[in-house]
Amino acid sequence: MTKPLWTPSPARVEASRIAGFIRQVNDSRGLSLQGYDELWQWSVDHIEDFWEEVWRAADPVVSQGYDSVLEDGDEMMGSRWFPGARLNFAENLLRHHAGERAEKTAVSWQDETGRTRSLTHAELYSEVSCMAAFLEDQGVFEGDVVAVYLPNRIEALITMLGAAAIGATFTSCSPDFGYQGVLDRFGQTEPKVLVTCDGYYYNGHRYDILKRVQELLLDIYTIERVVLVPVVHENPSRAGLRGALLWREAMEREPAEIHFAQRPFDHPLYILYSSGTTGKPKCIVHGQGGTLLQHWKEHALHCDIGPDDVVFYFTTTGWMMWNWLMSALQIGSCIVLYDGSPSQPDLHVLWKLADEQRITVFGTSPKFLASCAKAGLEPGEEHDLSALRALLSTGAPLSPELFEWVYSHVKEDLLLASISGGTDIISCFMGGSPVSPVYPGEIQKRSLGMAIAAFDASGEAVVGQQGELVCTRSFPSMPVYFWNDRENRKYHAAYFEHFPGVWRHGDWIEVTEHGGVVVYGRSDATLNPGGVRIGTAEIYRPVQHLPEVLDSVVVGHKVGDDVEVVLFVVLREGQELDDALSRKIRDVVRKSASPRHVPAKIIQAPGVPRTLSGKKVEIAVSRTLQGQEVTNREALANPKILDWYETVDLD
Repeated sequence: MTKPLWTPSPARVEASRIAGFIRQVNDSRGLSLQGYDELWQWSVDHIEDFWEEVWRAADPVVSQGYDSVLEDGDEMMGSRWFPGARLNFAENLLRHHAGERAEKTAVSWQDETGRTRSLTHAELYSEVSCMAAFLEDQGVFEGDVVAVYLPNRIEALITMLGAAAIGATFTSCSPDFGYQGVLDRFGQTEPKVLVTCDGYYYNGHRYDILKRVQELLLDIYTIERVVLVPVVHENPSRAGLRGALLWREAMEREPAEIHFAQRPFDHPLYILYSSGTTGKPKCIVHGQGGTLLQHWKEHALHCDIGPDDVVFYFTTTGWMMWNWLMSALQIGSCIVLYDGSPSQPDLHVLWKLADEQRITVFGTSPKFLASCAKAGLEPGEEHDLSALRALLSTGAPLSPELFEWVYSHVKEDLLLASISGGTDIISCFMGGSPVSPVYPGEIQKRSLGMAIAAFDASGEAVVGQQGELVCTRSFPSMPVYFWNDRENRKYHAAYFEHFPGVWRHGDWIEVTEHGGVVVYGRSDATLNPGGVRIGTAEIYRPVQHLPEVLDSVVVGHKVGDDVEVVLFVVLREGQELDDALSRKIRDVVRKSASPRHVPAKIIQAPGVPRTLSGKKVEIAVSRTLQGQEVTNREALANPKILDWYETVDLD
């Protein structure tokens, strides 16, 4: 049996917020639950009771309480959480602007050029009051959309809170999205106000986007006002920018009390976008109450975040982890924003940030951790990480070897939480547990209140076997609807067609004997050599630790009635894919996985297509190799790499 890499001390367990929550549940419900697994089982067997206890613990600021916890809970798509409740998302995130935490830092920002800025909770409230007043002056009302096209800056946070304060709906794209990528998103959701930058810095380079913004305004006619945030120019040109004001002009007013619009629990707060690699992205609308409660649960119970924590996640405004990070403000925590490349000037930059900011919860990706491991970094020795309590990783499965690297080279006493969920639910289906052991290669637990299972082909839940990730019961952060999907046809097709009445997420997983979860990749990218279904992550795990290999992508290629595994590898400079290296790759895959996983073909490639949030896109490679069009290349961070894959002949 695999041994855990980390087990929390009894003192740490007793002091955790989840232990306090278990005591609350036992006292109020007359129960005697012990530990995470018993709490999880109760939370999915009694979902209404569980989410009512989350409401009690989170204690949201409301103007009116709920009539019931859940209506029509037997129908996932038709269910309604906390009907009757009226509240405001921004009011909850700004609840610490007065009182003992008012002068504590709420948000700290830094970019790769070395510029910094921070705001206290009180200062953030004042800035948001100015933005809310500005938006009202522009005639923004409930139902209108406010969009930002900004790097990970404080202005994006202020705009989001200002829009939420008056009951508008917020959406965002990061400036590394090209013209078509932004048009495919904002063109569907039709914002009334656009807050944009003139450019951005990344990896030591300056990028000007004013011409792109001008072109977008010609095609998105609903935008009535543009607010321009100077980033790369002191006084950027406003030529061709309809109704443009500089940020300082829009905010030039006296701070005042905010009159927060009180709206229902499921009032549209955010529009997020699917990756859109096979067509126009889906526009997924999330409600304010579900987002608020779900994020509180994940922050407080799964990550053990409290008001004195300093929380960081490396993200852009184009990824749902940005929205997730912002919600930590409701607890009173300080959030840290970083704008730039995680390797500029070198891979120490984020560890240095953790040192200087005394970050307690640090969020990143497997790709970043793998890069640090390959570069031979020793973060725990080279930086003061004494404040660090939890390291979160998402975006792809985290290999057992990287689990071990973190505990050997970052910190021994650390909650390492691989987490997994998505834009679709603006949260996690599986995540960390500060009161449970960490096993290599496993996500610790299924998330509280999320009735997760692995279904086999017949729709039966299996343990210790691979299957489809499903959720069998309603949860508060389900999408309210898809934008411009009046009859919910796209919504239903996205999640409920495969197993009627059950949410099928599209991941290929295994629920383990520990109650943890192993993710093997996207179920639409699984491979079927010899008729046996295997996940792509099973091949990536051994390959990524070879010193010669920088990156890889694996696809299935149909040959007659069978499928062969084809592996593309990106090698270090000066390396060539000769027979010896090919044998080495095949040997490590065979030893780590099985003979069935061994690639039939290994091909050296110049790069791997990834989404703007850093996820590999096997489907884009597969479609390209089959001569099919990848219709939305703008969804990729490096779309030109597909031109190379078009030249590959596998026959």
